[in-house]
Order: sequence, then C-alpha cells, then structure tokens
Amino acid sequence: MKKLQLIGLVILYTIFSSTVFAATLKDITGKVTDASNNQALPGASIYIPDLKVTAVTNTAGEFTLNNLPAKGSYLVEVHFIGYKTATQIVNFAEPSNLTFALQPTAIETREIVITGSIISSTSKRNSASSAVLDKEQLLAPSTNLIDALTKIPGVSQITTGPSISKPVIRGLGYNRIVTLDDGIKQQGQQWGDEHGIEIDQFKSDRVEVLRGAASLMYGSDALGGVINLLEPSTAPDGQVKGELISNYSTNNGLTANSLMLTGNENGFVWRARGTYKNAYSFKTPTGYFPNSGYNETDFSGMVGLNKSWGYTHLNVSNFHNNIGFYDPFLDANGNFVKENGDPFLNSEFKSRSLDYPRQDIRHFKIALNNNFILGNGNLKADFGYQQNQRRELEDGPSPSLFFDLKTYNADLKYYIHETNGWQPVFGLSADAGHSQNKANDEFLIPNYDTYGLGVFAYAKKNWEDNTFSIGARYDYRKNNGKQLFVDGEERFAPFQNKFSNVSGALGFTHQFNDELNFKANAGSAFRAPNPAELASNGVHEGTFRYEVGNPNLSPERSYQVDAALEYEGKIISASASVYNNYIRNFIYASTNGETTISEGSQYPVYRYGQVNANLYGAEASLTIHPVPFIHFENTFGYVHAHNSTLDRPLAFIPAGTLRNELRFEPKFKGTNDAYLSVGINSAFKQNRVDETFETPTSGYTLLNAGIGATFKLGKQPVKLSVSANNLLDQKYYDALSRYKPGRLSSENPNLGVYNTGRNITFGLYVPFTLVK
Repeated sequence: MKKLQLIGLVILYTIFSSTVFAATLKDITGKVTDASNNQALPGASIYIPDLKVTAVTNTAGEFTLNNLPAKGSYLVEVHFIGYKTATQIVNFAEPSNLTFALQPTAIETREIVITGSIISSTSKRNSASSAVLDKEQLLAPSTNLIDALTKIPGVSQITTGPSISKPVIRGLGYNRIVTLDDGIKQQGQQWGDEHGIEIDQFKSDRVEVLRGAASLMYGSDALGGVINLLEPSTAPDGQVKGELISNYSTNNGLTANSLMLTGNENGFVWRARGTYKNAYSFKTPTGYFPNSGYNETDFSGMVGLNKSWGYTHLNVSNFHNNIGFYDPFLDANGNFVKENGDPFLNSEFKSRSLDYPRQDIRHFKIALNNNFILGNGNLKADFGYQQNQRRELEDGPSPSLFFDLKTYNADLKYYIHETNGWQPVFGLSADAGHSQNKANDEFLIPNYDTYGLGVFAYAKKNWEDNTFSIGARYDYRKNNGKQLFVDGEERFAPFQNKFSNVSGALGFTHQFNDELNFKANAGSAFRAPNPAELASNGVHEGTFRYEVGNPNLSPERSYQVDAALEYEGKIISASASVYNNYIRNFIYASTNGETTISEGSQYPVYRYGQVNANLYGAEASLTIHPVPFIHFENTFGYVHAHNSTLDRPLAFIPAGTLRNELRFEPKFKGTNDAYLSVGINSAFKQNRVDETFETPTSGYTLLNAGIGATFKLGKQPVKLSVSANNLLDQKYYDALSRYKPGRLSSENPNLGVYNTGRNITFGLYVPFTLVK
C-alpha cells in the first residue's frame, strides 16, 4: 500500500512540474540523405539523448522533432544501418532545418554518444575509456546481463554457475563498481560473492561501460568503473510499438521470454515490460550440478512527459529471483549425492522445482528522472527509492538469513549552457540506507543506517579538435551499526564511523583527423568501507565461510591514469588503451587457515584487512572488414594486480583474455542482416594467485558458432538465430568462478565444478509497430 501511495505522489508531482516549468515550444525539421548519392534515407532514427526525444524519417527522408525548448544547445545523433552515425551540436535558438548526410560504411562505427559521463558527448570527445553494447549485441545469447558485457575487453564476471554474475572491470568488482539503472545507483547487497545485480537483462536497449575511476560523478564506490543501463528511447510522436524476445538454451533448459510495449501521444510517453526466465540445473562436461536451477519474474513500467520545458519520467520496476544452491557431498566414487548419501535421479536434475537450500531475492525500485530547462541552463534531477530483500532458505520456507535494505537517493546536476567553448556543471547528491535483519536464526551483519552526501564542480572546454575537462568533488559518509545480543551474548557491538574525501579528475582528448583520436585521464577516487566489511560476524552460507569484519578500516583511495589511441578507417578500426590504478588501504577478506564451528559445521574464518595494491593493464581491439560481407573482430584484455604491502599477487584477479570472431554477412533475397559466425574465446592461465587461500587456474580455449537472419512475414520483420557456446564441450575452470578448486571447499581444495558445458541457444526477436 505504501508503495502505491508513493507512486501516486510522484505522478502528482509529474503533473505539477508540467505546469511550473512550462516553456516556449519549438519544432525542428530536417532531412537525412546518403552522402554518396544524395538519396533520401527513410527509416533513419534521430535522437536527442539529453531530452529523450526521438523521431524517424518518412519515405522522403524527412523528420520533425516536436515540443523542443526554444533555446540551448543539444547533441543530436542520427542512426541508420549500414551508415556511420552522425552527430551534431544544434543551437535551438537559431532557425533550424537540419540536413544530415550519412556516409555508407561496412565497419560498425565508433561515433557513439556516451551519456554516463557528466556531459553527454561523442566517444571521440569523451576522455573516459568507454565501450557500448547496443540492442543487437545485448540480444546475443548470454545467461544474464553481466555475462553479455564480458564481450567488452577489460570486463569480467565472478560467477556462481550460470545464474549469478557479478561485474568486474579492470580487476575490480563488488562495491568498487557502480551500476546505474534508470539514472539511479543500484543498491542491493553487492558486497556478497554470490549477490548479482538484480536487474532484468532485457530491460535496457543500450549499455555503456566506463572503465576506470569515476568518483567525480558517482562518489564513493566507483573505483573500478561504471555500468550505465539505458532505457529504450521513447517512441516517436503518435506511435505505439513493442518487441517480443524469446530464447531457449539446451544446457539447462533456460526459457527466457520478454514482452515490451511503448507509446507516445503528443509528449505523453509510456512503456511496460514483463519478463520470465526459468532453468533447471546446469550441465558441465562431466554431468549436471544439482539444484542449480533458477526462475526469475520481472515487471517494469514508465510514464512521463516530454515537453518544451524538458522531461520527467517515472520508472517503476520489480525483480524477483529464486536460485537453488547445493553444498557438495560426494560418494566414494566422487559423484555428487544428497546429504543423506542417496544418489540423485536424472529426473531431479531436469526438475524446474527448486529444492532447499535456495535464495529468494526481490528488488523493488521507483526512479523519477527529470531534466528541466531553467534560466541559462538545465537542471537534471534524479530521485530514487529501492527496497532489496534477500532471503536465504536452508531447509524450508522460513528464511534462516533475511536482509531488508531500503535506500533513498537524490542526485541534482545543473548544466550552464556552453559559452566560448566552456560548459560548467555543478552537482549535489545524497543517499540514505536502512538495513534490517528480519530472520531470527542466523546473523551475518548488524542492522545499520548509512548516509552519504557529495558535491562537485566540473567544467569542460571544447576547442577545434581538442577537449579539456577538470573537476573536483567532496564526499562525506556516516555509518551507524546497531548492537545485537544473541542468547545473552553480544553478537554485534555498536559502531559509528565517519569518512570524508576530496577527489579530482583531469581529462583530455585530441582528434588528429577524422580517423585517429587520442584520450587520456588522471584522477583520484574514494570508497568508504561498507557495513559488511566493518562488522560482519557470522556464517555466509552462499560462500561457505565465516566472515569477521574490522571496525577500524580506513577508506580506500585510488590514484589512476589511463590513455587510449583509437583509429577508425574504411577497412580497419582499432583501439589500444593502458592504465595504472594504485589503491591505498585496499580492503579484502583473507584466511590464514583458521576455522570455527557454527551450527555443528566447520567453516574457514575470513577476516577483513587492508593492504596497498597496484593494478595495471591494457585493452585492445582490432576489427577488419576486407570486403563488406566479412567481419573479423579481435579483442584483448589483461590486468596485473599486486599486493604491494605483502609483496605477492592480489587474490581473485581475472586471467588475460583473447577473443576472435570471424563473421560472414551475405546478402540473401528476402532476408536482412544474415550472418554466419565462428569464434574462439581464450583465457590465459592464471598463476598469479595468493597461494595462502587461492589456487591457480589453467588456460582454456572455447569454440563458439552462430547463424541468424531477419525475415519478413508480410511487412513484419522476424529475427531468428541459433548460437552454440563451448561447442566442443571443453572442461575448464574460469579464474573467477566461485566453483573452481580451492574456492568451493576449504576441506577439499581439489574439489571443483567445471564451468558450463556445451550450450545451444535458439533465439526469436520480433519488433513491431501497432500504431503509426
């Protein structure tokens, strides 16, 4: 009931804002043509990201953008398949009849717009090391959203089977990565090894990944990078359209179905989506891993207004995931058996009913995103409320562990319109969190309250082929931990700590010519210890260990530099980047062999401590189009991480990766976007491990393949695809798998569960328009 009342209040606010911020209307018209022959391009998409306004060209290549502000300069981007994306800064105060002449290209263009940085700009004029996955790339078969992002060099995942993935960027994960959804920081229990990000994988149309420290904009936690999930662009005025996604995977019987509808009537915009996923136990090359299935149900929706005064969008989402777990028991032959010693039946592996233990995870979120034209600038205001509930069920429906976290966020940024090439931005952010233990059996972390406040100033200068940016930020965080007695003994002592930090950043870009550009960054970042690191004292069932916090931890402070060189020619596109990230007071949990008995079972004890750490590495990509129908893509990523204090490798760092894909894209009558691909994913061996509690992993090479095309049923396009991962059913352990030997069981360091075996996925994608 309270959630419905909150949604009602936000809707009233939306109506109120449309009156208060009313402004002069303006319409902009234009035309999109082929630069090589001046022919009109019908069906091209025009988008203004900072206003969330969309249009599509008609049969004459013409378009109209309605209800725009009468002043201000905004970035306009134009997309059409087979052509380079065009971008242009448009001054709305001047008469506007725009013409975009698009250049045909066989290479996937890098002229993309990055919105996750403070000021939206093209990648060439954005100093952050960034990468983008579009809708087509996100539709490629993957077990979840983070799994899809591992195609990007420098991005890895901590996995607990195919159901749970945590992002790792340049060797850093957990609370060192910020995930943005609907413009709001995703706040769950991301400190946990087996805690995913709890977001519908089909919800986003585009994902931006910013590699490297980003505390200037996002405050504490953004030491490693940012994952920015972007909602689908609003429908053009007068249209109602949607999409149907359906996948089936053979390895674990995963069925994934998602339906979305969106519309726009004179600036009143809306969207609704429902998703359901269901899988039984996954299969390795040696057999099924028991009770590893999952089911997921997601609903999300948006209503809003796009008007001349800006926009206001209300987003609501609800995520619900049930995941099975299995604490391995082996018979004399090394086969997995039940706790009582009975063998598993084959029918049990393919049962879609989950046994205990399992997790029940729910995440509800309301986000209000606004952009108001105010004076000589515009105010972006994002407000969010989230409730994350994590229940761990051991032997029945009553949770043995139950975390309930409620978080409130506010983020304000005022942009002053560009003058003489300078654009200043001033920002204020605040958050508050309240976490409770609602189970009475087990306790891992105390009840706590956390509060954060940040202010920043930033300016960017554009001149000729260069940009320069500079900024500074102040952050303050306060944590209050609550005392708890269990059976007359103090389990958690009360604590209160306060942390503050000043961070800064410099950025520079230079375009040598239309094909070659350079970018560089230098900056500092900050992360306050989270309550789990400060005060844990209990068994963490999902990680099979007993964790002990440290109330005397200091904040982590990061000092990073990176540089990148990018080239985009007619046949070849390439990029290379290097970075170094030195972190003082790096926090991590480690064990020295200490064990303890809890609830009749023995667990290794992991205690949180701090060291100084240095991470450096490189990323590279090379794409070759020798002829228009052949696409050869190669990516490489490597990170070297060292514990400087103890002079040994930092634990749990991803291995170097090399990905190669050869894609044949023929033209067949009656089809579009046909392709046949063969790919190799290789990981190098990871011998740089902390031998006190980690084991090395061998290198591996996986063979993948795919085929697909878009067909027309009348006027309706239907995309069909078939893809195969690990086609040769290779046995391997990934360096970041939580099921690899040495990480799954402290009692038996040789016990491990291979990563997923051969998996063939059949995909269906149907975009449709109901009203034009």
